[in-house]
Amino acid sequence: MPVPKALRPVGIALVDKPAGPSSFGIVAALRRRTRARTGHAGTLDPFATGLLVLLSGAATRLAPCFVGLDKRYVTDIDLTSTTTTGDPEGEIVEQHPAPSRAGLDEALARLRGEIELPIPAASAVKIDGERAYKLARRGVAVDMPLRRSLVHALDVITYSGDAAAVPSVRIELHVSSGTYVRSIAQALGGHCTTLRRTAVGPFAVDESAPVEDATLLPVAEALGRLPGDALDRVPDAVRAGVLALDAPVGNGNAA
Repeated sequence: MPVPKALRPVGIALVDKPAGPSSFGIVAALRRRTRARTGHAGTLDPFATGLLVLLSGAATRLAPCFVGLDKRYVTDIDLTSTTTTGDPEGEIVEQHPAPSRAGLDEALARLRGEIELPIPAASAVKIDGERAYKLARRGVAVDMPLRRSLVHALDVITYSGDAAAVPSVRIELHVSSGTYVRSIAQALGGHCTTLRRTAVGPFAVDESAPVEDATLLPVAEALGRLPGDALDRVPDAVRAGVLALDAPVGNGNAA
């Protein structure tokens, strides 16, 4: 069956992804409902939950406006082991004693501000023309490139254990686009056990719904919430063309 390419309905869907399905599975589910071309403004790993910003119809032409927005996450990190993927889906690579609270706080301090960390091996980045996660599945060891990102805020919500040993920690992060939270977990000597995206730019997960219930936010309303530098990523003429196809406010439901 050919992939739908209809330019309508037009809008932005704020979807709360559950753990399990891939982000592309969620995109396909919305596409089946709307029968329009559908894109995304950043994916989540299958184990992760939270906000996916999906673009329907002609709104896919506006992807650059949304892709570069800051993200917010809450994650639980097991500080006693690392895995091949930086999350619970990988094999355990190393086990070690839990850090002290003081040692953990020192490590967290080093991860605030501008940082450079290796991209996880289980990622979609291409190495010599092939996706890194495919190489990892075959057991091919590669030196992963570093990625520079900005950690605006990294705050502890809860520590487990006591001052002498903290087996796990829950943290809240506000980071620039393209930041791998799994890399931050690995830099702390652990791996993510849960990961939830709570916001993408001005859009919060509290506004979202499961893909089967998600409605389409009118493009004009969504663009009106973006900063000027995000709007500048798409030419005025392209934005005007999409707005001309935008559904009326009273007709924002997905089909």
